[in-house]
Amino acid sequence: MKKDFTDRELDRIIEMAWEDRTPFEAITFQFGISEQETIEIMRTEMKPSSFRMWRKRVQGRSTKHAKLRMGKIDRFKCSRQKQISGNKIAKR
Repeated sequence: MKKDFTDRELDRIIEMAWEDRTPFEAITFQFGISEQETIEIMRTEMKPSSFRMWRKRVQGRSTKHAKLRMGKIDRFKCSRQKQISGNKIAKR
């Protein structure tokens, strides 16, 4: 399923995917795309070498998958992170 995102939304998806501590579930929650769709966006929007480096780093990383995280971590962002305007998660 191909969704049309603005440049700003694509930048945010890539930024969230690149961050080690942001799980794919946060991207799904905010943008309604699956982990596989996120990977496809990364593949098409990044240089091949950058994508391979990112994919190698992310694969199997416990912080990128909510089910693999320690039980006490139940948030998508750091408790000390400032509220981000326009961010659906921050407005809760």
